[in-house]
Amino acid sequence: MKIIVDTCIWSLALRRNTPKSNYLVDELKELISEVRVQLIGPIRQELLSGIKSKKHFRSLRDHLSAFPDLQLESADFELAAEYYNLTRAKGIQGSNTDFLICSLSHRYNMPIFTTDKDFEQYKSVLPIKLHVPRLNDKS
Repeated sequence: MKIIVDTCIWSLALRRNTPKSNYLVDELKELISEVRVQLIGPIRQELLSGIKSKKHFRSLRDHLSAFPDLQLESADFELAAEYYNLTRAKGIQGSNTDFLICSLSHRYNMPIFTTDKDFEQYKSVLPIKLHVPRLNDKS
């Protein structure tokens, strides 16, 4: 089963100062080796935004090109807006990208790999699944 990997996990893995042994990064590496990682355009955009060096931008862009984007349809954006409205009515705030991730997670039946605690709140209202790392030995 494919897993939608959120920006925060990618960012953790791409940081230069991340400890060599990090169970979240290890899990991402394992998912990549199993060809289970799914990327979406808005996450790709977030990862590439704000990079000052053209060389670093091109390098990251080229590395990410190994992960094709999941195709998005109008219905995905409509469901994301519906999810936004539903959670807001329950007092839960979130970003457009977060709700698009939730929409795609539901439509494709793909869990979301994230450290963003907002997704726990979304999960209380929305039909989404979160990926629990198998390599969860936080030592």
